[in-house]
Amino acid sequence: MAKAEEYKMFQGCVIGNRIPFIEASARKVFDKLGINTSDAAFACCPDPVGFNSTDHLSWLAMGARNLTIAEDEGKNIISLCNGCFQTLKLVNEELKHDDHDKEKINKLLKTVGREFKGTINVKHFVEVLHELGAEKIKEFVKKDLSGIKVACHTGCHYNRPSEKVQTDDPMKPVKLREIVAAAGAIPVDYEEEMLCCGTGVGNTEEEPAMQILSNKLTSAMNAGAEVMIVNCPACFQQFDSNQKKAEKIDNKTFGLPVLYITELLALAFGENPDDLGLKFHRTRLTAFLEKHGLK
Repeated sequence: MAKAEEYKMFQGCVIGNRIPFIEASARKVFDKLGINTSDAAFACCPDPVGFNSTDHLSWLAMGARNLTIAEDEGKNIISLCNGCFQTLKLVNEELKHDDHDKEKINKLLKTVGREFKGTINVKHFVEVLHELGAEKIKEFVKKDLSGIKVACHTGCHYNRPSEKVQTDDPMKPVKLREIVAAAGAIPVDYEEEMLCCGTGVGNTEEEPAMQILSNKLTSAMNAGAEVMIVNCPACFQQFDSNQKKAEKIDNKTFGLPVLYITELLALAFGENPDDLGLKFHRTRLTAFLEKHGLK
């Protein structure tokens, strides 16, 4: 049997520095499923919105430097973060198809002894999980999640701009939902599914960001969701950390647990919640875990 492809793991700044338990669940799930990864001396991606709009050339150069590190080993990148994925994917595509920009960036990279060649690809971890297929995921499921109704939220940067990113249907993404279903849980339809979580707005004005979050949570819970499943660290922090603020906007009580998709898979695979660091979530999971025999 041929050895599975090895990816260079790009976890990004937020996961490594603020929510490392997400990295823990990802590594456990990847190891179980045979997704081989190795680490590298990557720097910040950098941010695909603020940084890019402020200084596009520096954004390209910093992103390209990260890409060259993976190119040195001839290995594709797997990203655990939507924003990092979008930056690295877009920088890679722009420089592969724009010789003028590629020449400018390589002049800058030459000063640190590097050169962008355009020889690797960048993948979102949801793409990689989905490519393994539902049957592969089902092989490792040990816990019955069949009674759990799940609201999926893929986030904005996962599949936009769709003409370049091409991960999923931008208006009706299915891959995250299909992974949830393979784990045994039930994805629910809710009206606000495709809307932003509001975290980007919160960087400038908190109140509208909390209103967006309140709308999302209300819609998901009205559809019967018991847990919110995400694949983006920024979205995770918005849903997990800011529910109390969102409650004040509409005078509601939410308390909707939030799990990264790798955390849901790890639980389905029989991992102990304590080993996953679930106690570090802001929105408590104890009642949810006990109800479904996961603790």
